[in-house]
Amino acid sequence: QVQLVESGGGLVQPGESLRLSCVASASFFGIYMMGWYRQAPGKQRELVAQIDSTDNTIYAQSVQGRFTISRDNAAKMVFLQMNSLKPEDTAVYFCNRVVEEWEWGQGTQVTVSS
Repeated sequence: QVQLVESGGGLVQPGESLRLSCVASASFFGIYMMGWYRQAPGKQRELVAQIDSTDNTIYAQSVQGRFTISRDNAAKMVFLQMNSLKPEDTAVYFCNRVVEEWEWGQGTQVTVSS
């Protein structure tokens, strides 16, 4: 069973930055397409960024140009650099495999508020 542990969230003001980290216990981690998802209160979980095994990335329009996803396959980690944060980015952020997700981790709370 793959375990996912997210960290790095917090309370920040609009315009500030955060870097989220996720470590996965998956074997052959490097072959999987990984993504960062978020779920705001009362809303469905959405995929905001994904990265494949060759470091190709895709972003949701809402975060394009502000968020950057990256990975370290040796460490079995995926990162999300979030810049120019907005109040609407407030959510619990999760990492997971894209398509055929593993069991979800606990996520990390990101709150953007003045």
